[in-house]
Amino acid sequence: MPKIVLENITKRFDKFYAVDNLNLVIEDNAFVTLLGPSGCGKTTTLRMIAGLETPTSGSITIDGVPVFDSERGINIPANKRKVGFLFQNYALWPNMTVYQNIAFGLSNIKEEMPKIDFEAHQADSLLHILPKAKEVKKVLEECRDKKGKFDKKAASIRLIDQYDISEKTAKILIDYRLQDASDCESAAKEKARKLTVKIGEIQNKYKKEGLELNEKFELVKDGKVQTQVRKLTEEEIDLQVRRVSRIVKIGMFMDRYPSELSGGQQQRVAIARTLAPKPKVLFMDEPLSNLDAKLRIEMRSELQRLHIETGSTFIYVTHDQLEAMTLATKICLIENGVLQQYDAPLEVYKRPANLFIADFVGNPSINFIEGKGVQEGNGSVDLTVFDGRKIKFLPEEPVNLREWCKQADADVKVQAEDAAKRHKTEKSNKDSIFQYHISKVNTLEGFEEKEPPQDDDLVVGVRPEFINIDSEGPMDCEIYSAMPTGMETMVRIRIGEYLLTSVMFGGKLYQIGQKMKFTIDTGNVLLFSRKTGRLIARGRLSLAAD
Repeated sequence: MPKIVLENITKRFDKFYAVDNLNLVIEDNAFVTLLGPSGCGKTTTLRMIAGLETPTSGSITIDGVPVFDSERGINIPANKRKVGFLFQNYALWPNMTVYQNIAFGLSNIKEEMPKIDFEAHQADSLLHILPKAKEVKKVLEECRDKKGKFDKKAASIRLIDQYDISEKTAKILIDYRLQDASDCESAAKEKARKLTVKIGEIQNKYKKEGLELNEKFELVKDGKVQTQVRKLTEEEIDLQVRRVSRIVKIGMFMDRYPSELSGGQQQRVAIARTLAPKPKVLFMDEPLSNLDAKLRIEMRSELQRLHIETGSTFIYVTHDQLEAMTLATKICLIENGVLQQYDAPLEVYKRPANLFIADFVGNPSINFIEGKGVQEGNGSVDLTVFDGRKIKFLPEEPVNLREWCKQADADVKVQAEDAAKRHKTEKSNKDSIFQYHISKVNTLEGFEEKEPPQDDDLVVGVRPEFINIDSEGPMDCEIYSAMPTGMETMVRIRIGEYLLTSVMFGGKLYQIGQKMKFTIDTGNVLLFSRKTGRLIARGRLSLAAD
């Protein structure tokens, strides 16, 4: 499977930069999700890799081959990139059966391929199955109805799935009537003998022409596989269709029409159709958004399994952070056309690079607590939060706050200068620091004026699962709301005029207005700079009792 490299990719629509100087490496067999809010540039990125959209500048390489390069004038069209597409709209042909929908794209392929003797290939497939005569007989016997009538269609499907063969080969195996033979093993041996003779005759015929058959039954001359520009044969198409239908478990629906299938089954057909041509890369643009919640969970599991079974590289666009977290080997998080973070899902969750990522990833959303901070000589940071409450942040790794702020300011300046050089056309969608939300009992959104943040203006980030309501906790609170879901309860607690969200596991009930105490899991706290929005450190809090 290919490695995909994007270098300095930019897509501009007049003054709007949909994607701005994106650099990305997608490794072989990766499952990468392009994640971000609507309009952030994730679909545009996918379309540029696929060849459906032409970048303004930069270069894209797939499997070591440049498919786009603005400087060298390279732009290979989508149909030459050997990629597959799976979109929100399944786009199945309503007048075609499931089989015909999957086979349609395969029947249009015409390219240079090896010459294969399919008669010998089919005989060899049967030779590998016949030694299992008793197993074959058992499979066929199970295809009789209550009256003992043999169901050829059911038997064909069972044999195709069991032995990875085409429908034509399955029918030949059924015609051997091993299920009716008193001694199925002897009958199978006789059939195998005739097949061996047949293969020998075919090989002798080719020897007279100076050719031979290799283990794949490809024609070889002087050690070189013979090729020709041709279409796939019916046998090849059938094998491909049966292969992908087995992967997505739709072998029993081959004769049905899309209107006779459920949403989940239609999705499986769309996946099978995409996989049939064996694409190097599979692109998916929010393919599960049309399904109900229960079916989405089921299909996520299927896609995860599919990725392992096919060994393909998957690139998946979604704005659903739960999908990204559960499916991806790596998340590429984009905002306003700019790459924010490219990391493993749990790393993005535990160590978000900035306030935007911390807020976007996680459900319920992370709690932000503003504070003024002063670093002590021992490396800890004394914070004033909740209009006067004193707490202490202890970073898990040493950090010099003054030097960190100085370096962050320098980095921001360099990035701004670099962007100014690159943006020959002024960027209308200018980059800005993410405006996070502080939950309060009474909030006038958009009317609160704030002074420009300074180096000592900090933000503490705490995930809801790390806020524990505990009668022995060091801080007082009041239950503002409680929403039990069975396995867990989402509780909002009030501290003065501020609100924090907690997730409590188990079936405990809370009364609105109830006076309680709480603590914060001290090893899972994040500290951000308000001035730059960047993560300073991960660490723990020391809380004094009220």
